[in-house]
Amino acid sequence: MMDQEIIRRIDRKAFETVGRAADNLGLPCYAVGGYVRDLFLKRHSKDIDFVAVGQGSGIAIAREVAALLGRGAHVSVFRTYGTAQVRLGATELEFVGARRESYRADSRNPIVEEGTLDDDISRRDFTINAMAIAVNAENFGTLIDRFGGVDDLRNRIIRTPLDPDITFSDDPLRMMRAIRFATQLDFRIFPETFEAIKRNASRIDIITRERISTELEKIMRSPRPSIGWRLLSDSGLLARILPQLQAMRGVETVRGRGHKDNFDHTMLVLDRVAEQSDDLWLRWGALLHDIGKPATKRWDEETGWTFHNHNFIGAKMVGKIFRALKMPLGEPLKRVQKLVELHMRPIALVEETVTDSAIRRLIVDAAEDLDDLMLLCRADITSRNQEKVRRHLANFQHVLEKMADVNERDHLRLFQPPVSGEEIMSTFGLAPSRPVGEIKNAIKDAVIEGIIPNEHDAAFQFMLQLGEKMNLKRIN
Repeated sequence: MMDQEIIRRIDRKAFETVGRAADNLGLPCYAVGGYVRDLFLKRHSKDIDFVAVGQGSGIAIAREVAALLGRGAHVSVFRTYGTAQVRLGATELEFVGARRESYRADSRNPIVEEGTLDDDISRRDFTINAMAIAVNAENFGTLIDRFGGVDDLRNRIIRTPLDPDITFSDDPLRMMRAIRFATQLDFRIFPETFEAIKRNASRIDIITRERISTELEKIMRSPRPSIGWRLLSDSGLLARILPQLQAMRGVETVRGRGHKDNFDHTMLVLDRVAEQSDDLWLRWGALLHDIGKPATKRWDEETGWTFHNHNFIGAKMVGKIFRALKMPLGEPLKRVQKLVELHMRPIALVEETVTDSAIRRLIVDAAEDLDDLMLLCRADITSRNQEKVRRHLANFQHVLEKMADVNERDHLRLFQPPVSGEEIMSTFGLAPSRPVGEIKNAIKDAVIEGIIPNEHDAAFQFMLQLGEKMNLKRIN
């Protein structure tokens, strides 16, 4: 991209305002980082980072920009980091002085000193993020590309500006960022850079789980998340971050019989789900749906390889994984656990005689996550035998049709018991207690089994019969 092409694409108001402020103060200033990269990728960026050369220059230019913008402009100064922010409409402008960094072996927190533009861009993580555009009037729109970032964008390569061993040892999170960028952009990691990730994988241990989880979320939100997970596995990072998933990789053979590679299968299921849904937690459900298989894998002389109850074991493992990665422990965790625990149920209905009661129980247990569960289960039908896949998909469609028919008759989606716990307590004069829960569950089971319709009056009469058997007296 020539300089004139750059000038046509940039945010002219922001660049010209910042350039004027820098000229007023006699300071060299440059747009850097992700905004410059995204100009070449033709992606929209709402934030622009500027680097100014000179002591205290970033904060000084930010204040001058606010003065030029006039009434309503506000500067947020973060003196600890030597940065400042100014909002220009929907765009966030961030300013910092050029700096150089050095690191101690036991910390990712750098020792920061004032530096030159070359110092500043050379310390950046990857060549595609180490480009700058001048904003001063004398060289407005000039691209500074010391490390071949434009060529690497053109060739779809992720590599570091300097020695990758130093880059990754200094800041191990950059290894995660390399894989994240490769996943988001569908780029390849330069061989020398990837080998350095392998050599430095153990350094990831000094990074907080929260920061690792942030990178994992960005990988999971990418169009094909499997790219990132495979790179994490091949690099040795996955064994340190999520060893339970790494344990799924590979095939064990006994008496000439092997099972499918559960990691490869999981990657296929994850990408299939990602094609259909942007829902982050459904994608996590796809990633972890078979996480219990390594722990439950057994060889049986008659039936071969088995993974009995891997869905139940896996659902328990999800909680440990979420806690280890400092991920949300509320509804997101419950959703993923539910998807993992229930993902075998629709498949079982495909393989067995489909009864109304089995369909009802699945609808009630899955509740608001039923559609996501069925999407996951359809994605889970994988085999090299295309006739087998065709047969399973046809049976699966039959289950969907049966489910729609049962739900239309029984109104079970988002099921709530037709008699509430409060009504049970008021009828029999009970405080919150085990008998209340037993009656409520018995009513739920009776509806699911088709013993009574999903209606209040029928459920109320059923409740009275239960109360009589439990020697409870009606007081209301």
